[in-house]
Amino acid sequence: MANERLEFALNSHMAGDLPRAEALYLAILEEIPDQPDALHLLGILLHQRNKSDAGLDFVIKSLRLAPHRADWHNDMGNMLVERGAYSAAAKAFLQATELDPENPVVWNNLGSVLEKLGQHDDAESAFEKAVALDPEFSDPLNNLGNLLASKGREVEAAHHYCRAYVLEPLEGKPKSMLGIAYYKLGRISEAAEIYRQWMLEEPDNPTPRHLYASCSGLDIPERAPDAYIEKTFDEFSAHFDVKMEYLCYRGHRLILDALARVIQPGGKLAGLDAGCGTGLCGPLIRPYFAHLAGVDLSSGMLEAARRQGVYDELSRMELSGYLASRPDSFDVIVAADTLIYFGALEEVLRLAHQALKRGGLMIFTTEEAENEKGYIINPNGRYSHGRAYLQTVLAENGFELMALESGVARFEFGRPVNSLVVTVSAT
Repeated sequence: MANERLEFALNSHMAGDLPRAEALYLAILEEIPDQPDALHLLGILLHQRNKSDAGLDFVIKSLRLAPHRADWHNDMGNMLVERGAYSAAAKAFLQATELDPENPVVWNNLGSVLEKLGQHDDAESAFEKAVALDPEFSDPLNNLGNLLASKGREVEAAHHYCRAYVLEPLEGKPKSMLGIAYYKLGRISEAAEIYRQWMLEEPDNPTPRHLYASCSGLDIPERAPDAYIEKTFDEFSAHFDVKMEYLCYRGHRLILDALARVIQPGGKLAGLDAGCGTGLCGPLIRPYFAHLAGVDLSSGMLEAARRQGVYDELSRMELSGYLASRPDSFDVIVAADTLIYFGALEEVLRLAHQALKRGGLMIFTTEEAENEKGYIINPNGRYSHGRAYLQTVLAENGFELMALESGVARFEFGRPVNSLVVTVSAT
């Protein structure tokens, strides 16, 4: 009979009828004062009704009668956390882990309160234990990611964030972010499938089409399509510089350093900032030129570049077409992370040579490919180029190599992106 009444009280409790449930628990306890389940559940209910002191007393009484209940120690730990009693909560969670060491929930709770106590190494171990017990439990994955990020271990943090992000349910998660999470985990085929689904949903959107090619290896274009470039950077333009700061971007400074090694400021040179974007390079390189032009395909980026107030002219055009229309126009062309959206460089370098005056200089950055003799498309839609390929294609298009240096243009998910800084002269 007592069990039936307890079940009825619990049903009322779960249904949210707290006054009725409280009355039923008290009735049971009036008859059986040491009924542990009624004591424990009444304690939780009183805590829910903002009567935490009384509630905690009932929970403590229940644990004296049933000290083997790991879930009850966990409940007490949660109540103590809400009261800000972190040290006592840690003891409760630790007791729960000793009684039920295979329960990932209590390990995650222990990790959370240890982190609040500043015991970061022990918290990390607790989160790792929770993840090991249940690799598809998102809470400890995210908690571990946050903890590692706070320790400056960005690469490991990103891995755990991505693992959490691709867990079910996937509904409602942007496919753009899912694709990134999958390819950052090395699950390239799953990223490709996400982009394929996105293509079916938005057949006119160039972004999933290009990213599907980059992850599937099918119909890879020799350079990123104009529509993809325009859409991507129009969308980024409002917060592009902030994003670059977050990535510790320094491609523009690599360009400046290379430029300063070959020319002096204050001359009468005509320069072109090819793929100028928001104009990150502009203020840095302006002192070296009497006339500075910029070209970009994104109107949003150009509007931001215009606000820099350092360009003599800005043009919205695709780079190859722009270069073809400006023969013998420039003494120097700089391109900070512009050619990473070109795979095959033959045509753009031929046109750059044509746009330079004899003896003119070109300085550009690109990402370094492990395959020295060629170029590859990366899962993020950008291209990387090998050193040997660059040397060959530059020579074939009338350039003399002056410098080919290693650098880091940005960090992504905490990892440095290995870049090359190339300085050449047009012979």
